Order: sequence, then structure tokens, then C-alpha cells
Amino acid sequence: MRLTPFPFSIAYADTDAGGIVYHGRYLEIAERARMSWLRGVTRAGDDIGFVIRELNIKYIRPLCLGDEFTVDGAIIKIGPVSMDMEQKFVKDGVVYAILTLTAVYIDKNMRPKRIPDQILNIINK
Repeated sequence: MRLTPFPFSIAYADTDAGGIVYHGRYLEIAERARMSWLRGVTRAGDDIGFVIRELNIKYIRPLCLGDEFTVDGAIIKIGPVSMDMEQKFVKDGVVYAILTLTAVYIDKNMRPKRIPDQILNIINK
């Protein structure tokens, strides 16, 4: 399942002294993209929702000050309590970084919990 592309522009605060995006900012930008999508998916209640269990980033080429790009996401696999996602940082059709992750659905006691059918129905549309 493809997620709605998330547009982003690199500001001075996102870069190091050389004008290159600081490596940790990729995580923050990817999180904003996921949260933008999850706003319409998660539900209020006793559950916490999705948390990241595993994360990997492959940096292919640097993004720089002033670059405008999108974070293109996709759900690769959905299990009973988790989902695997991929997020690509794309500028002018070129991939700059690829982030892969596993998100686990947890309850208020911080224990993995089966993803509710209501959420799975939204994800699988």
C-alpha cells in the first residue's frame, strides 16, 4: 500500500555547517511523514498505537539547504501486531535515502497487541 507523498523543504536548521542535511534530521522528517499519514489511521482509546521497533537508513546522496523533495512511503508487510514500512526521500525522481522500519502496535502497558480490525480496514483500503 502506497502512502500519500509528504512534501518537505530543507531549511538552514536542518543542515550542518556545510549546508548538508544532518543525518539525524532524516529520522525526524520521516517521523513527520508517518505521523501525517497515521493521523487518519490511529484511534483514541486505551492503546498507545504504533511505535518503532527496528529502523534502518541507507543514505544514497546528500540533500542540501533549499532542496525540495517528497517522502514517498509504502507499507511492505502487515502482520498481526506489526507492519513493515519503507520511506524514500525523492527529489526530481531521484532517491536520496531509503528508510525501512518495523512498527509494532502496543497497548497502554507497553505490550504488543493485535492491530485492531478497524485500523487494518483503513490500512488495507
